[in-house]
Amino acid sequence: MLWLSAARLRTLPLSISGIFIGSFAAFTSNNFNFYIFLLAIATTISYQVLSNFANDYGDGVKGTDLNRVGPKRLVQSGLITPKEMKKGIIITSIVSLSLTVLLVSISFEGSPLHIVLFLILGILSIFAAIKYTVGSNPYGYLGLGDLFVFIFFGLTSVLGSNFLYTTKFNSSLLYPALTIGLLSVGVLNLNNMRDIQNDKLVGKKTMSVRMGLKNSKFYHFFLISISIISMILFLIKVENYSIIFILLIFINIIWLTNHIYKVFKVNDPENFDHFLKPLVFATVFYSISLCFSFVYLI
Repeated sequence: MLWLSAARLRTLPLSISGIFIGSFAAFTSNNFNFYIFLLAIATTISYQVLSNFANDYGDGVKGTDLNRVGPKRLVQSGLITPKEMKKGIIITSIVSLSLTVLLVSISFEGSPLHIVLFLILGILSIFAAIKYTVGSNPYGYLGLGDLFVFIFFGLTSVLGSNFLYTTKFNSSLLYPALTIGLLSVGVLNLNNMRDIQNDKLVGKKTMSVRMGLKNSKFYHFFLISISIISMILFLIKVENYSIIFILLIFINIIWLTNHIYKVFKVNDPENFDHFLKPLVFATVFYSISLCFSFVYLI
């Protein structure tokens, strides 16, 4: 149970939302492959669990979690020793790399160039998952976490996963990739606003610490607003869609607009934690709406 807690299973739906979109979009070109889909999901989950283990370890040994507001971390609390967590990171890294090799081998059979390119991308993903909080200069402590989340949760997740099926760049998926990426950064920003006081004390220079709480709220407004615009632009770009699809997106836009309004009213940073699950839900809802549309409606 301790390791399941360290894996932070509640973060997994967000991490696979982009994979679902990229995978089910392959239905529109009759390229969907169930085995690639399962492996892509398993690989992404392994990356996310690795990131969560590394985050627990990195923040724990640095003492960052001492006065943290969010969920309990295992290394900081002493329930898992740094040595044990380090072993967990090594094992999960091996599993992640093995799944990556298997995935690209099946997806790009007969195409060595694609295999090499995606193996490099997989290795970079593993490195990014670990380097977020681990090491002497972790990029999460320099305010670069937002950029990496946008790239890996949005662009790489959606466009990269679709490429596994089609071996082509699908430009029409750029808008959903932007949407998922921006909403994922929004989730990270809520975390950072919640922990702004503690992060400032320990020298963790997240975007929220650099901008201050007031500007972080405007930053959050920007992230969610641009994601909504991307949703609308995708509706305009796709000509053959159903009224049900429009309704689902419209519901999500209303949800996100209300979310922005409520976030601006928060004064106590600890209360930002209440908005994490709803924003994750909105992201997953958008992903499922698109998947449903790709298979049945568009």
